[in-house]
Amino acid sequence: MEVGFLGLGIMGKAMSMNLLKNGFKVTVWNRTLSKCDELVEHGASVCESPAEVIKKCKYTIAMLSDPCAALSVVFDKGGVLEQICEGKGYIDMSTVDAETSLKINEAITGKGGRFVEGPVSGSKKPAEDGQLIILAAGDKALFEESIPAFDVLGKRSFYLGQVGNGAKMKLIVNMIMGSMMNAFSEGLVLADKSGLSSDTLLDILDLGAMSNPMFKGKGPSMNKSSYPPAFPLKHQQKDMRLALALGDENAVSMPVAAAANEAFKKARSLGLGDLDFSAVIEAVKFSRE
Repeated sequence: MEVGFLGLGIMGKAMSMNLLKNGFKVTVWNRTLSKCDELVEHGASVCESPAEVIKKCKYTIAMLSDPCAALSVVFDKGGVLEQICEGKGYIDMSTVDAETSLKINEAITGKGGRFVEGPVSGSKKPAEDGQLIILAAGDKALFEESIPAFDVLGKRSFYLGQVGNGAKMKLIVNMIMGSMMNAFSEGLVLADKSGLSSDTLLDILDLGAMSNPMFKGKGPSMNKSSYPPAFPLKHQQKDMRLALALGDENAVSMPVAAAANEAFKKARSLGLGDLDFSAVIEAVKFSRE
């Protein structure tokens, strides 16, 4: 199976590498073309524009940073729309809002192409290990044809119906994750300021009902003030903002998420946006100084 892949950031690079390692022929594009070099060493081909990738491949996956990037790759000069046509499938796995997905879907299907949104739950390590959770919606036949690729990229794929549902589910998942991370950060700081061992707190949490992979994986590094980016904080804050907008749209009160969003915004203002989203703990520390 041959696929195109647009976007080679932290997630896209790991995902496209997995496809290559599992026997897929992969043609890649990235705005900074030098980021394609490592993939080429593993057998990937490179195109100089999204349009060229679409022209070459029956199926093209995109994994981009935000709604602006997702729209740009489709609508700008040299973009997806220049070559999308009947017989071509476009799978956007970026985390965007439902409005963005709907706009892309309308444009793709208007040119005869098929569209699936497929945002993922999981960050760098699950992407490298092929353990993502895929939240797909849109063209059911294209979803089913994409299963061989999805099975390489993730441990389970959900089909959620009409376009927009995948985006909404992903924002809800990330809103819960961001709110948990902020509460976790407050707990670690509170333990330390109360004269308690935050390492012991981690052990206690891991033995109880609140034990989870995020606390177990992130906690030790947070206690060492180390935040290598698996999921950049600036993207987490973007997702909190989009989730809160979804809450406004549906008249759902979300005071916990709103407070967490303020903490992530504070962390961004401290210059921490490119670090892992667990660096939000620094905003909690700052507020107590």
